[in-house]
Amino acid sequence: MQSGTPAGMATAALTLLCALTLTADDTVGPVQEQLNRARERAMNFLRNSQADDGSWTTPNTPGITALAVTALQRSAASVDDPAVKKALRHLQSHVKPDGGIYFIDSNHRNYETCIAIMAFDAANVDGRYEMLLAKARAFLRELQWDRGEGLESSDPAYGGAGYGNHQRPDLSNTQFLIEALRTGVVADDAAIQKALIFVSRSQNLESGNNATAFASKINDGGFYYTPAAGGASQAGETPDGGLRSYGSMTYAGLKSMIYAGLNRDDERVRAALEWVRRFYTLDENPGMGAQGLYYYYHTFAKALAALEEPYLTAADQQRHDWRRELATKLFVLQKPNGSWVNRVDRWYEGDPNLSTAYSLLALSYCKPSAKSGGKK
Repeated sequence: MQSGTPAGMATAALTLLCALTLTADDTVGPVQEQLNRARERAMNFLRNSQADDGSWTTPNTPGITALAVTALQRSAASVDDPAVKKALRHLQSHVKPDGGIYFIDSNHRNYETCIAIMAFDAANVDGRYEMLLAKARAFLRELQWDRGEGLESSDPAYGGAGYGNHQRPDLSNTQFLIEALRTGVVADDAAIQKALIFVSRSQNLESGNNATAFASKINDGGFYYTPAAGGASQAGETPDGGLRSYGSMTYAGLKSMIYAGLNRDDERVRAALEWVRRFYTLDENPGMGAQGLYYYYHTFAKALAALEEPYLTAADQQRHDWRRELATKLFVLQKPNGSWVNRVDRWYEGDPNLSTAYSLLALSYCKPSAKSGGKK
């Protein structure tokens, strides 16, 4: 499967797909044994690439370390696993008096704290990190863009979260804020509902929840990076100034709406699902190609898992066992040493520690289960 030639990779992929078809007829998702092998190889890679101080990549990037240790824990590594213990000790060294968890000179205080919260929440089996988590969540509330920054609720930046340097909020960081807060509060919490206002305004959907200048220009139900500070999309603009939707942000928006308590009857969720059905693919990050591909896989898996449905029916009426298809794609892309790495080194995905963490997290949502009809 790890042959470097295109022909070898194609043959390996075909063999793997055939094996999945022949051995997984009674389950949704991948074959458990194949999933176990891929995860174990990836976990071994992360154990071997971890620095002596417990960090990954550098000691000054706690976000990568937090993603890696969360991935290990979601892949059956216990809180007493040596790699997990070292990583958590390292993350604790970044805890600040204000409750945040970040590198002292970081411009990414919100992002790093959000990801660290997920790592400590996964390890909070006996309440040992309860106080740390409560203080960290309180820190995030202070960073959220709201009246504390002099904003009225009509401002496009209202309710969002940025990296933490207060340049502008964006949907990527806002989704992490919502996910981090949901470790300790319910969906109708005031901070989450404020974040939902920002999420709704990041959608290409003209509605009572979105009256921004961008809402009607494309109106395809997908999501883009930010409506704040004049608006921006990593996928670019249309000639009339519309902000193009793209895959990773659309799944981030869908996931965030579900975490904020919306159901599929809400027009925002319906529109996002229609975009997902129309552009369903695992060959690229729709609208971005290979850029941010492993971030896309990670967010794709979380969003569809949040829907709690085993199948997704695409616009062409093909029904997809998305867990099996995602796992199969990741099995084929896995390197001989157990890692994943993006050939397009944007957003640090040329770092195998980061791309492997994203991939392991994605696989943690691909566990097989007994086949059922499911909704579409």
